[in-house]
Amino acid sequence: MVVCCCLGRTATWVSYQLKIHAQKYMRSPLIPEMATQEVQLNETLAHLKSESESLKSKLEEERAKLHDVELHQVAEKVEGLGQFVMKTRRTLKGHGNKVLCMDWCKDKRRIVSSSQDGKVIVWDAFTTNKEHAVTMPCTWVMACAYAPSGCAVACGGLDNKCSVYPLSLDKNENLAAKKKSVAMHTNYLSACSFTNSDMQILTSSGDGTCALWDVESGQLLQSFHGHAADVLCLDLAPSETGNTFVSGGCDKKANVWDMRSGQCIQSFETHESDINSVRYYPSGDAFASGSDDATCRLYDLRADREVAIYSKESIIFGVSSVDFSLSGRLLFGGYNDYTINVWDVLKGTRVSILFGHENRVSTLRVSPDGTAFSTGSWDHTLRIWA
Repeated sequence: MVVCCCLGRTATWVSYQLKIHAQKYMRSPLIPEMATQEVQLNETLAHLKSESESLKSKLEEERAKLHDVELHQVAEKVEGLGQFVMKTRRTLKGHGNKVLCMDWCKDKRRIVSSSQDGKVIVWDAFTTNKEHAVTMPCTWVMACAYAPSGCAVACGGLDNKCSVYPLSLDKNENLAAKKKSVAMHTNYLSACSFTNSDMQILTSSGDGTCALWDVESGQLLQSFHGHAADVLCLDLAPSETGNTFVSGGCDKKANVWDMRSGQCIQSFETHESDINSVRYYPSGDAFASGSDDATCRLYDLRADREVAIYSKESIIFGVSSVDFSLSGRLLFGGYNDYTINVWDVLKGTRVSILFGHENRVSTLRVSPDGTAFSTGSWDHTLRIWA
């Protein structure tokens, strides 16, 4: 009984002391000061948000003033495209799983492709022969690119790295022994592209960033932050002195970047789903995008707005890859319903639909001389069309 009484008194005394300390703490000048700072911070944030919204609406108003006529209206007097026949001229077989990416060599003959089977293959598109094959340390090799000189290829995927392999005339040489790891991201590598030389490479990643790397040293030269989700694709401006590139991602945004400053200089957000592919118009004044919302869109950089949408009610599957013809009059789109749709860029109409693949078309690239284009598919094959 005495023990219980003592325990009760101790508990009362402890709670009393705690109350005193709490009251002292509440009377501390730090509390109201912190509360005031928090209120001021919230007010500043609210003010900045309203200011940014106001600036956005003003920008939209200025854009609307310039939006005087639609592209297809301007093109009404342009002669329509006649019937043309394109069909599969070559089929490249050798991958054991989904083909995820491909790129042409500047010699207009060789192609590099990467696949879910973990292999990177260099092909002769004329003869369909395999010239080189590299087994990567991971599956899902989602990105590959040919160097401008044709003397190296870059690739990467779920290993979060971009690796460069020098190519030689000796087809029996072990390329894996000469591998150089250039770039390292914190998530999967989604795309890569050499700049106008073999010495620098651009990469995009599932970590939401793009980056410019020095191939020789592996040093990060510039990073590009601005996407709010995975970056899925990129394309370098076509001019020789091109210092800009465009990227697209899961945040439905297409951003144009200045490679020198690392700043996003233009941003477009009109798609309703992930942007899977972006490609510059041959002149460099516009770019096209393909999205899971089943549309391709054309953005004019000088007008700073979307100028055309390429879609039909009957097309309900996403676009995985887009590219322009050499003249820029045609836009080719690879779709998830196994087809390739060919669009008249000026008139916004579909001029052809190509069949052949037995699964979704995952990648599409027009050859450097514009005489053909190649597609890669989840049916494990690549096809050359002309």
